[in-house]
Amino acid sequence: MEAQARGLLETEPLQGRDEDTVASADFPSMLSEEEKEELKAELVQLEDEITTLRQVLSAKERRLVEIKQKLGLNLMNELKQNFSRSWHDVQTTTAYKKTHETLSHAGQKATAAFSNVGTAISKKFGDMRNSPTFKSFEERVETTVTSLKTKVGGTNHGGGSFEEVLSSTAQASAQSSAGGPRRAEEEELQC
Repeated sequence: MEAQARGLLETEPLQGRDEDTVASADFPSMLSEEEKEELKAELVQLEDEITTLRQVLSAKERRLVEIKQKLGLNLMNELKQNFSRSWHDVQTTTAYKKTHETLSHAGQKATAAFSNVGTAISKKFGDMRNSPTFKSFEERVETTVTSLKTKVGGTNHGGGSFEEVLSSTAQASAQSSAGGPRRAEEEELQC
């Protein structure tokens, strides 16, 4: 009997042959009637306790829902709070702080670089506007615009169609770019 008791108290895992022995064992026949009655009573008591615990848990869950409703807490609010708490936790980590510092520094450098590029472009446009080529182009545009204004809105109200005005403006522009006399233009305007 002592060998059997020692065998039950061993902590080593069961071997294949031990599992077969356990599976073929007839435990109810090994128990006395008194032990069977005690185990049945304990089984009934455990089932009752489990049922009671389920009822208590259910009542507590209902109370939890009531309290949350009274406080105005719902699933969306809880998610927002959890997100806010998680975001705060992330922001306090060393990795986040280092990344934030690095990106902030990079942003400052990028801003300075864009500012320098903008200044350089503005300077180039200023230089280009002061160049002789641009001035010559600007004078031609002014001459053409002035000529158009004179022909469209000039003193010759009995003038021709829109096509005639454009044609004469093109001729005037061609003569002015070739350095030709403007007197012919003026004579056409007075007609």
